[in-house]
Amino acid sequence: QVKLVESGGGSVQAGGSLRLSCTAPGFTPENCGMHWYRQAPGKEREWVALIRADGRKSYADSVKGRFTISEDKAKGSVYLQMNSLKPEDTAMYSCATDGRCTYCRDDTCYSEPDFRGQGTQVTVSS
Repeated sequence: QVKLVESGGGSVQAGGSLRLSCTAPGFTPENCGMHWYRQAPGKEREWVALIRADGRKSYADSVKGRFTISEDKAKGSVYLQMNSLKPEDTAMYSCATDGRCTYCRDDTCYSEPDFRGQGTQVTVSS
């Protein structure tokens, strides 16, 4: 079964940086785009960034210029580099595929309309 796993969260002071990773251990994505979302306690989930299957990137206005989404196709990983962090960036960050995506391992592939991870916590103190 394919599961997305996020890592890299933690606690930092305002102005600091963190790099989040999203991967499906043991599986290689086939032409997948990936979103990063975040959800703070008591708030709705907020879209953060997208890297499309063709490599084009988009960002929420709240993070533009501070966050960078990237991928390493060889590792099947997507990253979110977060710089100049602010207390309002505190949230659970999670990744999710952009529409239908296929993950393969050896000769077995799994195609689903939506793969999601459980998230990694980011806490920014002032």
